[in-house]
Amino acid sequence: MSTDVRRTPTVLAVLLLAVLTGTPTHAADGDAGPSPGQRIADALRTSPIYVDEAYADAVPPSRRRQLADRIARTGLPIKVVLTPLTKGDAFDGDSDVLAGTVRDRLPEQRELILITTDDDFSDSLQGYEWPADTHQTRDAVAAAGFLDEMRDAGLADLTAKAVDLVAEGKGEQRYEEATRDLDGPAEQPSTKPASGSGTTPRVLLWPAVAAALALLAFATRSLLRARRPAASVPHVVFATARAADEAAVRRRAEAEVLALGEATQSAEITTTPALQDALDAYAAAGKVLDEARGLPDLAGVLALVREGRNALTDTPAHAALPLCFFNPLHGQAVRRTGWRPLGRRERLDVAVCQDCDQALRNGRAPEALTDTDEDGRTVPYFEVPAGRSAWAATGYGSLMPPSAGLRGGVY
Repeated sequence: MSTDVRRTPTVLAVLLLAVLTGTPTHAADGDAGPSPGQRIADALRTSPIYVDEAYADAVPPSRRRQLADRIARTGLPIKVVLTPLTKGDAFDGDSDVLAGTVRDRLPEQRELILITTDDDFSDSLQGYEWPADTHQTRDAVAAAGFLDEMRDAGLADLTAKAVDLVAEGKGEQRYEEATRDLDGPAEQPSTKPASGSGTTPRVLLWPAVAAALALLAFATRSLLRARRPAASVPHVVFATARAADEAAVRRRAEAEVLALGEATQSAEITTTPALQDALDAYAAAGKVLDEARGLPDLAGVLALVREGRNALTDTPAHAALPLCFFNPLHGQAVRRTGWRPLGRRERLDVAVCQDCDQALRNGRAPEALTDTDEDGRTVPYFEVPAGRSAWAATGYGSLMPPSAGLRGGVY
């Protein structure tokens, strides 16, 4: 499929965007105002805690001030977002989408630790950290919900404990300690006859009891694995364990494109020198999303959105870090490094996330996003001939801007 992205006059593009989104180029008094994600981000610029009205009683103003003071004492860039998540809402009921949306609307905050409500369990929290999980935030926040002392705790107390565990920096250890008893072997029942029960030993009941306990242990382990995010995943927005979930990535891509459209529409022509580039990236992302055939294309949508975001903030090309070269679903890169593809002499300058950078330093092959080559084999996407793949040609922004590869007519 060929994608030809052509530049259009700035004014025409703004007007077209207004028509497509069904809103005027400048918000009028009394309109719907900023999106939920933007409202949350704006609130977090003045306070480290955002509490939706639905949780106003659970976390009253006095507790919010206490939490804010607690966060300030840690010296860490911690933000808290407590809002209900329901399928079909602005975040599709997904805490990952919520976290990624808030992260993208706080571009000035390179380092961010975010604690949010959970999408699956109303009495739990989720933890995210950028650019890497340096403070073991995911495990620390997950551990808070399993502590015995938190069994009947309210949302404010649970959040306070999560903040403390993040500040401690031992999330993985705390999570293992908090869940150890839930995954332990069942205690063997006594084989002695029960008093007054004649000679019938209790051991006769053991097979049935053992089967029930084994089933319970299996269910518990499954629940823990489902609830516990991978501790080593660095990004916004998507854990490697979820990368194979194409539907989830597509939902995220749709939310990202919509958010870029809103940001582009609200940008002022006079104060945004690269607005046309942002508009081009937005148009390209929308087109690729409509025609996406799988994860590589959906990752391309996210790369185009990142390009558009960089254009809006007028980030210099040499300072703009794209998504991770090896797997853009890992999130935004943290540095650039030299890498020599297998069987080639030249080294490439690629952008990498924390995990992929560590893999290279340890002599291991980073986990790469895969695609299908002309022979139908599943290979790392960058091994597909550049003439057949805009993503292989551009490295999702590491080798050249993603939109430049699309202008070459390759998709």
